Amino acid sequence: MTIDNIRYDDHAQKLYILDQTLLPNEEKEIELATAEDMYDAIKKLKVRGAPAIGICAAYCIYILSLQIKTQDSAAFCDELEKQAAYLNSSRPTAVNLSWALGRMCNKARRFEDRDIDYIRNQLIFEARAIHGGDIEMCHRISELGLSLVKDGDGILTHCNAGPLATSRYGTALGPILLGTEKGMKFHVYSDETRPLLQGARLTTYELYNAGVDVTLICDNMANTVMKNGWIQAVFVGCDRVAANGDTANKIGTCGVAVLAKHYGIPFYVLGPTSTIDMNCPTGDDIKIEQRDPDEIKTMFYEKPMALPGVKCFNPAFDVTDHELITGIVTQKGICRPPYTESLAALFK
Repeated sequence: MTIDNIRYDDHAQKLYILDQTLLPNEEKEIELATAEDMYDAIKKLKVRGAPAIGICAAYCIYILSLQIKTQDSAAFCDELEKQAAYLNSSRPTAVNLSWALGRMCNKARRFEDRDIDYIRNQLIFEARAIHGGDIEMCHRISELGLSLVKDGDGILTHCNAGPLATSRYGTALGPILLGTEKGMKFHVYSDETRPLLQGARLTTYELYNAGVDVTLICDNMANTVMKNGWIQAVFVGCDRVAANGDTANKIGTCGVAVLAKHYGIPFYVLGPTSTIDMNCPTGDDIKIEQRDPDEIKTMFYEKPMALPGVKCFNPAFDVTDHELITGIVTQKGICRPPYTESLAALFK
């Protein structure tokens, strides 16, 4: 399934995204023209999914570079890094955002001795390379992930890690979509993924439109479908993987991993090597984003579901301990425990 969730118009030099907050009821592209537009789109989840955020951020830096007026290359790079720091503050957990911004700024600095037009050309080349690399990465992860399941398997997933969150096939949904193309049949159980309902609004949207047999379940039903023997594997994405294999993903993922361990179901994390942060020793070192309480009390409800004075705890992510993870699937291979060794080997 091909979805243009991020589209750069080369002729007009404009950047567009599919506003994911409106799905599945409305498919609408919006332009990201200013730094404020870009920050807002990332912060409010109009663009979301760790790899997609990275791709979007790369194009954002190029668009912002067109708005810098100075002809002094060093001052140009300084301003670019200020804009990157502003965008990077929008969401702290997913490492792909800082990775892509850093890659773009490093590219600019590398050619600081050249004229501004040359640097801008290098920036758009780099943004396209990040985008193209993600497409290739998704296909490779999909192939490797597909080797872990067989025709007819039941697969449970949490949150959304398909084409909307990345490019083309996606990561956690990639093996399912690729297998479907090859004529394989899976039955996917999609956790709704409260409180923002990415599983309900986005995962089922992608799978249903791709012709996959998908069943939407409430998050607290995962235990039941596992106990019934309907699940043979769990596939989830990731926003940051620590050097020891601890993995941050959408809130609720850890609970799914605990259930899978109890029922002897393999639990796989799928994501690119850009999501692995070897400078982050363990999950305890991952900063967890805290979001607006209204996402729990009022969003998606016709009337508030709690009194105005009720306090809310709304972390966007939780961390799954590496001991609960059967394997981490990257474009460079499938890592197995001990992750301190297998993850490090990817970067040698």
